[in-house]
Amino acid sequence: MNKPVLILFLLAAVLTSYSQPVRIACVGNSITYGAGVANREKNAYPVQLQTMLGNNYQVMNFGVSGTTLLHNGNLPYLNTPEYKQALQSNPDIVFIKLGTNDSKLINRPFYNDFVSDYKALIQSFRNTAHHPRIILMLPVPSLLEDSSSIYNPVIKTQIIPRIQQTAFETGCEIIDLYSLLINKADLFPDKIHPNSLGATLIAKRLYEAVKLKRKNHLISSQK
Repeated sequence: MNKPVLILFLLAAVLTSYSQPVRIACVGNSITYGAGVANREKNAYPVQLQTMLGNNYQVMNFGVSGTTLLHNGNLPYLNTPEYKQALQSNPDIVFIKLGTNDSKLINRPFYNDFVSDYKALIQSFRNTAHHPRIILMLPVPSLLEDSSSIYNPVIKTQIIPRIQQTAFETGCEIIDLYSLLINKADLFPDKIHPNSLGATLIAKRLYEAVKLKRKNHLISSQK
């Protein structure tokens, strides 16, 4: 291959790599899946995020209702086909929203494993081809009064501190959905799942995280 042809080949390869959309994997439970959202195929927060970001991004929804972060939980996300699909999607960015179902009474005996289980999940994504940016999301509040179910005091005092610890020890970014929605009870028709307006607020916060990071990267690269 002569030199001009080689240069054109390399240039084409570079342009092709830049034309590929940024792949975003949304990992989580029923709130990610879109349970409780009218017309979830159009209004779940990953779908709304896709609309906000446009064609330069590909947002994939790998949410599974009822799942736990805990490997010994009653329905571990780790054991789902969607987890394997998320890994195989080779994402550039991963949003993880787990912890809500871990607050159930049946899962509380395993809290000593929470941080190590979360670190294992994070590492499994870091080992994928694109070594993605990983962003942890604090659970939304629960308005249920049944202390054996998804219970807000447990989310606040047991789950959130462990997610924060995990973020600190792994160097992951974190998004505080709990504070975003704690005073918006009207957006929780069933007291657990945000409606489509709540999903919009979540999507906007994720949009800001994606775009702000990209803007900061472009600014720093121009200095």
